[in-house]
Amino acid sequence: MMNRRLFLGLAAACLLACQPAPVVFNNTDLTGATFGRQLSLPDHHGQLRSLSDFGGKAVVVFFGYASCPDVCPTMLAKLAEVMKALGDDASRVQVLFVTVDPERDSAERLKEFVPWFYPTFLGLRGDAAQTRAATEEFRVFAAKKQVSGEMGYVIDHSTGAYVFDPAGRLRLYVKDASSIAEIAADIRLLLQGR
Repeated sequence: MMNRRLFLGLAAACLLACQPAPVVFNNTDLTGATFGRQLSLPDHHGQLRSLSDFGGKAVVVFFGYASCPDVCPTMLAKLAEVMKALGDDASRVQVLFVTVDPERDSAERLKEFVPWFYPTFLGLRGDAAQTRAATEEFRVFAAKKQVSGEMGYVIDHSTGAYVFDPAGRLRLYVKDASSIAEIAADIRLLLQGR
Protein backbone atom coordinates (compact mmCIF):
# COMPACT_ATOMS: atom_id res chain seq x y z
CA MET A 1 0.00 0.00 0.00
CA MET A 2 2.81 2.41 0.91
CA ASN A 3 4.70 1.65 -2.31
CA ARG A 4 1.59 2.37 -4.35
CA ARG A 5 1.06 5.77 -2.67
CA LEU A 6 4.71 6.61 -3.11
CA PHE A 7 4.55 5.60 -6.78
CA LEU A 8 1.39 7.66 -7.40
CA GLY A 9 2.89 10.64 -5.61
CA LEU A 10 6.07 10.44 -7.66
CA ALA A 11 4.09 9.99 -10.88
CA ALA A 12 1.97 13.07 -10.12
CA ALA A 13 5.09 15.12 -9.26
CA CYS A 14 6.73 13.98 -12.48
CA LEU A 15 3.69 14.96 -14.55
CA LEU A 16 3.61 18.41 -12.97
CA ALA A 17 7.34 18.89 -13.52
CA CYS A 18 7.02 17.84 -17.17
CA GLN A 19 4.36 20.45 -17.95
CA PRO A 20 5.72 23.43 -19.89
CA ALA A 21 5.86 26.63 -17.89
CA PRO A 22 2.96 28.97 -18.66
CA VAL A 23 3.84 31.75 -21.08
CA VAL A 24 4.13 35.13 -19.42
CA PHE A 25 3.91 38.04 -21.82
CA ASN A 26 5.08 41.60 -21.21
CA ASN A 27 1.86 42.92 -22.73
CA THR A 28 -1.78 42.12 -21.97
CA ASP A 29 -2.64 38.51 -22.79
CA LEU A 30 -5.90 38.33 -24.77
CA THR A 31 -5.74 34.61 -25.52
CA GLY A 32 -9.31 33.35 -25.92
CA ALA A 33 -10.77 36.82 -26.61
CA THR A 34 -14.17 36.80 -28.29
CA PHE A 35 -13.62 40.04 -30.21
CA GLY A 36 -11.17 41.11 -32.90
CA ARG A 37 -11.85 38.02 -34.96
CA GLN A 38 -12.53 39.66 -38.33
CA LEU A 39 -10.95 42.42 -40.35
CA SER A 40 -11.54 42.89 -44.06
CA LEU A 41 -10.65 46.22 -45.66
CA PRO A 42 -8.86 47.45 -48.80
CA ASP A 43 -5.17 48.21 -48.36
CA HIS A 44 -3.45 51.32 -49.71
CA HIS A 45 -2.88 49.49 -53.03
CA GLY A 46 -6.62 48.86 -53.40
CA GLN A 47 -6.37 45.13 -52.62
CA LEU A 48 -8.96 43.72 -50.21
CA ARG A 49 -7.12 42.33 -47.18
CA SER A 50 -8.28 40.13 -44.35
CA LEU A 51 -6.45 38.61 -41.40
CA SER A 52 -6.38 35.23 -43.12
CA ASP A 53 -4.18 36.69 -45.90
CA PHE A 54 -1.31 36.69 -43.44
CA GLY A 55 -1.48 33.09 -42.17
CA GLY A 56 1.86 31.94 -40.80
CA LYS A 57 2.77 35.47 -39.74
CA ALA A 58 2.27 37.38 -36.52
CA VAL A 59 0.00 40.32 -37.36
CA VAL A 60 0.00 43.64 -35.52
CA VAL A 61 -3.16 45.75 -36.00
CA PHE A 62 -3.05 49.41 -35.00
CA PHE A 63 -5.93 51.88 -35.40
CA GLY A 64 -5.09 55.52 -35.99
CA TYR A 65 -4.98 58.26 -38.61
CA ALA A 66 -2.36 60.02 -40.70
CA SER A 67 -3.03 63.52 -39.32
CA CYS A 68 -2.60 62.35 -35.73
CA PRO A 69 -0.23 64.79 -34.03
CA ASP A 70 1.38 62.41 -31.54
CA VAL A 71 0.38 58.83 -30.72
CA CYS A 72 0.08 57.39 -34.25
CA PRO A 73 3.47 58.43 -35.64
CA THR A 74 5.10 57.51 -32.33
CA MET A 75 3.55 54.02 -32.31
CA LEU A 76 4.35 53.40 -35.99
CA ALA A 77 7.95 54.49 -35.40
CA LYS A 78 8.12 52.15 -32.38
CA LEU A 79 6.73 49.25 -34.44
CA ALA A 80 9.36 49.98 -37.12
CA GLU A 81 12.04 49.67 -34.43
CA VAL A 82 10.45 46.40 -33.29
CA MET A 83 10.80 45.09 -36.86
CA LYS A 84 14.49 46.03 -36.85
CA ALA A 85 14.96 44.39 -33.45
CA LEU A 86 13.40 41.17 -34.78
CA GLY A 87 16.04 40.88 -37.49
CA ASP A 88 15.30 37.99 -39.85
CA ASP A 89 12.08 37.22 -37.95
CA ALA A 90 10.62 40.54 -39.20
CA SER A 91 9.77 38.76 -42.46
CA ARG A 92 7.26 36.72 -40.42
CA VAL A 93 5.45 39.82 -39.07
CA GLN A 94 2.88 42.05 -40.78
CA VAL A 95 1.84 45.44 -39.39
CA LEU A 96 -1.57 46.76 -40.45
CA PHE A 97 -2.48 50.41 -39.82
CA VAL A 98 -6.27 50.85 -39.93
CA THR A 99 -7.36 54.44 -40.41
CA VAL A 100 -10.15 55.79 -38.24
CA ASP A 101 -10.30 58.88 -40.50
CA PRO A 102 -11.39 57.67 -43.95
CA GLU A 103 -12.63 61.18 -44.72
CA ARG A 104 -9.05 62.52 -44.92
CA ASP A 105 -6.99 59.35 -45.25
CA SER A 106 -7.29 58.43 -48.91
CA ALA A 107 -5.51 55.34 -50.22
CA GLU A 108 -2.90 57.66 -51.75
CA ARG A 109 -2.29 59.40 -48.45
CA LEU A 110 -1.92 56.08 -46.63
CA LYS A 111 0.40 54.84 -49.37
CA GLU A 112 2.75 57.76 -48.66
CA PHE A 113 2.35 57.77 -44.88
CA VAL A 114 2.35 54.16 -43.68
CA PRO A 115 5.31 52.58 -45.57
CA TRP A 116 7.41 55.64 -44.74
CA PHE A 117 7.84 54.09 -41.29
CA TYR A 118 8.69 50.61 -42.60
CA PRO A 119 8.38 49.35 -46.20
CA THR A 120 6.17 46.32 -45.48
CA PHE A 121 3.62 48.15 -43.32
CA LEU A 122 0.17 48.31 -44.93
CA GLY A 123 -2.50 50.97 -44.48
CA LEU A 124 -6.11 49.77 -44.49
CA ARG A 125 -9.05 52.01 -45.28
CA GLY A 126 -12.77 51.48 -45.48
CA ASP A 127 -15.72 53.79 -45.91
CA ALA A 128 -17.42 55.22 -42.81
CA ALA A 129 -19.60 52.12 -42.26
CA GLN A 130 -16.70 49.69 -42.73
CA THR A 131 -14.53 51.74 -40.38
CA ARG A 132 -17.27 51.76 -37.73
CA ALA A 133 -17.69 47.98 -38.09
CA ALA A 134 -13.92 47.45 -37.69
CA THR A 135 -13.67 49.66 -34.61
CA GLU A 136 -16.67 47.91 -33.05
CA GLU A 137 -15.19 44.46 -33.81
CA PHE A 138 -11.94 45.44 -32.07
CA ARG A 139 -13.60 47.51 -29.33
CA VAL A 140 -11.64 50.57 -30.43
CA PHE A 141 -12.76 54.01 -29.30
CA ALA A 142 -12.68 56.70 -32.01
CA ALA A 143 -14.51 60.03 -31.81
CA LYS A 144 -14.17 63.14 -33.94
CA LYS A 145 -13.51 66.34 -31.98
CA GLN A 146 -13.72 69.78 -33.57
CA VAL A 147 -10.68 72.00 -33.07
CA SER A 148 -9.82 75.50 -34.17
CA GLY A 149 -7.22 75.97 -36.86
CA GLU A 150 -6.33 74.38 -40.15
CA MET A 151 -7.04 70.76 -39.18
CA GLY A 152 -10.68 71.41 -38.32
CA TYR A 153 -10.91 68.25 -36.26
CA VAL A 154 -8.85 65.60 -34.52
CA ILE A 155 -9.88 62.10 -33.58
CA ASP A 156 -9.61 60.90 -30.02
CA HIS A 157 -8.93 57.18 -30.25
CA SER A 158 -7.62 54.09 -28.49
CA THR A 159 -3.85 54.00 -28.57
CA GLY A 160 -2.84 50.34 -28.29
CA ALA A 161 -2.22 47.64 -30.88
CA TYR A 162 -3.50 44.10 -31.21
CA VAL A 163 -1.19 41.18 -31.99
CA PHE A 164 -2.29 37.93 -33.64
CA ASP A 165 -0.20 34.76 -33.57
CA PRO A 166 0.79 32.96 -36.80
CA ALA A 167 -2.32 30.75 -36.49
CA GLY A 168 -4.51 33.87 -36.73
CA ARG A 169 -5.62 34.03 -33.07
CA LEU A 170 -5.80 37.33 -31.21
CA ARG A 171 -3.25 37.01 -28.42
CA LEU A 172 -2.03 40.40 -27.15
CA TYR A 173 -2.94 44.00 -26.53
CA VAL A 174 0.12 46.23 -26.67
CA LYS A 175 -0.15 49.54 -24.84
CA ASP A 176 1.48 52.53 -26.47
CA ALA A 177 3.77 52.81 -23.41
CA SER A 178 5.28 49.32 -24.02
CA SER A 179 8.96 49.31 -24.90
CA ILE A 180 10.46 48.09 -28.16
CA ALA A 181 12.21 45.26 -26.29
CA GLU A 182 8.95 44.14 -24.60
CA ILE A 183 7.00 44.08 -27.86
CA ALA A 184 9.78 42.28 -29.74
CA ALA A 185 10.13 39.67 -26.98
CA ASP A 186 6.39 38.95 -27.02
CA ILE A 187 6.28 38.65 -30.82
CA ARG A 188 9.24 36.26 -30.71
CA LEU A 189 7.30 34.05 -28.28
CA LEU A 190 4.32 34.01 -30.65
CA LEU A 191 6.57 33.16 -33.58
CA GLN A 192 7.92 30.23 -31.55
CA GLY A 193 4.39 28.88 -31.21
CA ARG A 194 3.95 29.85 -27.57
